[in-house]
Amino acid sequence: MANSNSGSNTSKMAVPQAKEAMNRFKQEVASEIGVPLKEGYNGDLTSAQAGSIGGEMVKKMIMKQEQQMSGGQQ
Repeated sequence: MANSNSGSNTSKMAVPQAKEAMNRFKQEVASEIGVPLKEGYNGDLTSAQAGSIGGEMVKKMIMKQEQQMSGGQQ
């Protein structure tokens, strides 16, 4: 059986209300790592630049979750 998500928009949020917060987070991470992310179209970024933003976001989210699970604060 085919994947029911094939052809679906991968940018859909599981929690649509979090979209603005995620966009701010993405802008913050891009700024921290020196990637020139702008509002709207960013097709001029290299794959490495785009991937570094996503990778850093995931790293930060995992770190935050680990802190919460261990009862620690940052």
